[in-house]
Amino acid sequence: MSTTPPGPKGIPVFGASRQYARDPFRFLTGVAESYGDVIHFDLGPLDTYMLTNPTDIERVLVSEASKFRKPQFQDQAIGDLLGDGLLMSEGATWQKQRQLAQPAFDMRRISTMAGMMTDRTETMLDSWHDGDVVDVQLEMTRLTVEIIVDAMFGADIDDERIRLIQENLEPLGTRFEPDPIRFLMPDWAPTRENREYKQSLSVLEDLIWDIVDERRGTEYGPTPASSVAEGESVGGEPMDLLSILLRAYDRGEQTDENLRDELMTMLLAGHDTTALTLTYAWYLLSQHPEAEAKLHRELDEVLGGRTPTYEDVRQLEYTERVLNESMRLYPPVYVMFREPKVDVRLGGYRIPEGSAIMLPQWVVHRSERWWENPLEFDPDRWAPERMRDRPRFAYFPFGGGPRHCIGKHLSLLEGRLILGTVAQQYELDYIRDRPFSLRGSLTMHPQEPMGMRLHARK
Repeated sequence: MSTTPPGPKGIPVFGASRQYARDPFRFLTGVAESYGDVIHFDLGPLDTYMLTNPTDIERVLVSEASKFRKPQFQDQAIGDLLGDGLLMSEGATWQKQRQLAQPAFDMRRISTMAGMMTDRTETMLDSWHDGDVVDVQLEMTRLTVEIIVDAMFGADIDDERIRLIQENLEPLGTRFEPDPIRFLMPDWAPTRENREYKQSLSVLEDLIWDIVDERRGTEYGPTPASSVAEGESVGGEPMDLLSILLRAYDRGEQTDENLRDELMTMLLAGHDTTALTLTYAWYLLSQHPEAEAKLHRELDEVLGGRTPTYEDVRQLEYTERVLNESMRLYPPVYVMFREPKVDVRLGGYRIPEGSAIMLPQWVVHRSERWWENPLEFDPDRWAPERMRDRPRFAYFPFGGGPRHCIGKHLSLLEGRLILGTVAQQYELDYIRDRPFSLRGSLTMHPQEPMGMRLHARK
């Protein structure tokens, strides 16, 4: 290990790949505690700079966002998975696709989905029984897949398709766990992991095309405005994402490749982070009975046993705080990357064009520099009076700036409605006597099943 330049903010240079691959969360925490705002290390072949100061992070994501792009190594690593969809595209392509997709995420449209979300949640609860043990991550994944397919594909999805999705998510996630050997292994190498990954990708692509073919047999173009819920249409046209893309396809503005990339991105990114946020929220509530009791009191007072609606959401303040605090402690997207298009100076250091800039939610969300008792689960830290002096980018689970997550408001509404619907009927108790471990992939997942015992509320 060497440091350059010397001094209290020296940028350490590590042979870090093996440490990061072994336990990315321990590695990120360790180097952040030992060094300054800008930390320099090698990550495989990548010359990497990790930023831990919210001021620098805000510059990268917001005020100087035009100087940065999605890094080229991500194009190479996950290009065959997400292609040129919204998450990975750049420049004019990204601007065109973002503008095209935006009506599907308009708040007027999203507000009409609340009933669908709670209906699907209550259908899930019909299969739960007092005393049962469920893997809450699998349950939340199944539920959020159903919701995103309904909301953005305008389609229903049967049990067999949900099973196929869940079975084929694991090989995709394994492919992107930090591993320097796997990183250097070419895609064509006949390894078991490469074969399983390609097979799973093929299964999901076939499923997407099945849905597209089914929707092409329906009215996705102009329809009578009276047949579409208020806020669901513009000029009488359905505004789910797939309908928008199919109309653009018919106009010659989209290709088969565009459809595949946008729908694969939406299927994977649109359910995963919400399912994980809810999984971690259930775990944290089970470990903090005072917070769980406070959540139940709010739900009882606001809802009185009835199903929450969109109009109720603003009153569910503590419910929202529980979700925010869960994303702070366990951010599903635990690290983001950017690449400078030109040489830049951040934290007093020159960072060269083409290097990798790492923005670690895991580190910043848990830093005692920005948070009091950062490892404590404290939903009330999100009360307005306690948020006043906190740096804006001490918390950024959805990114920020022009490329912030397009599904942020959809995810937050979904999370509050699901949490409120389930917690009115059940308490969930984590069945293990030790904390779960984490594994890093494209998102942060529990290493083992998240078994929870259901206790019906009296």
